[in-house]
Amino acid sequence: MLKKTRILFLNLSICLSASIVANGQNLIKNPSFESYNNCPSKLGNLKIDLQDWTAPTLGSTDYFNSCSIQMGTPENFNGSQPSNFGKGYAGLYLYAPDDYREYLQVELKEKLLKGKNYRVSFYVSLAERSDFAIKEFGVLFSNNKLEIEIKKELSKMHLYKQVGNKYHYLEIGYSNFYSDTKDWILVHTQFKAKGNEKFIVVGNFKNNRRTRMFKTKRNANQGAYYYIDMVSVTLEEPPRNDTPLVGIANGKETKNIELDKNYVFKNVLFEFDNSVLLKSSKKELEKLVHHLQLNAMLHVTINGHTDNIGSANYNLQLSKDRAAAVVNYLLQSGINENRISSNGFGSRNPLLDNNDETNRKLNRRVEFVISKGVNN
Repeated sequence: MLKKTRILFLNLSICLSASIVANGQNLIKNPSFESYNNCPSKLGNLKIDLQDWTAPTLGSTDYFNSCSIQMGTPENFNGSQPSNFGKGYAGLYLYAPDDYREYLQVELKEKLLKGKNYRVSFYVSLAERSDFAIKEFGVLFSNNKLEIEIKKELSKMHLYKQVGNKYHYLEIGYSNFYSDTKDWILVHTQFKAKGNEKFIVVGNFKNNRRTRMFKTKRNANQGAYYYIDMVSVTLEEPPRNDTPLVGIANGKETKNIELDKNYVFKNVLFEFDNSVLLKSSKKELEKLVHHLQLNAMLHVTINGHTDNIGSANYNLQLSKDRAAAVVNYLLQSGINENRISSNGFGSRNPLLDNNDETNRKLNRRVEFVISKGVNN
């Protein structure tokens, strides 16, 4: 028997050319440093160990992952920092004696579109053994990859020696992120693209004399070392057909998604005995990502379900895996881990009787509940 339920229609009826990305889609490859070639075993080996990311200079940027003893998480040579978005993150000096600097560089999935509004963001945490903290981060976009054999700051002098390269420089200044050694703090800004942005470099592009910073310890003479995770570049303009979230409650459509009520994704479904998201599912999830980005104080709970084929224990784990697949997509899209929770219910709460494959397919689903954050 069909239960009374609210089925959420999150369809994106957007006809964009292949070169235009959907709002909220992260253009950064391997944004939370999860994909690697080698489990890191020594300092300064990011360019070899990590996939997609490089260092544009001779600075020895570090890669940390819980798979490692020597370069693990949360404990490492500069303190203790749990990973917030998976198992890995990067570490780099943004201030050090003799103007020594380290940077992170990655190629975007596609070039930014001239005149379009974008948002760049990442999470940072100051390492506990840092003697200094800085007050701004630099973000440099370029149309060509940088490979400059220096260990000091990437100054304009070095950049403009690269014949044919074009740049777009941003600076993000904050009053709260630079001295936090416990939590991951979101650093972000919006900008209008010039149309030549294909690579992004994150770091401090000023020498010591020009860097705004302060001492965290007396008699400080070392550096400011930061951990960085979940880097994101997203298109900020609304879709051409920016339809609101539409739900069905008691057989009637509503554009007002209510807090603390259960909704079912229309197309976030799974094949039998599988927890892998399909491409059709991701279109709906982008709509949820956009809603959460526009409403930063909201929290979402993801609930996974299965049909009744298989044992109760197996179905319970499968439902948790399905919820985790959706959670991971939200994390990869830049939604803070603190804003998401998940549950698995196995086959205990079917929408329909499990008497045929059509009904069982609908029972293999993920639901969500949007609520106010715990700190609001």
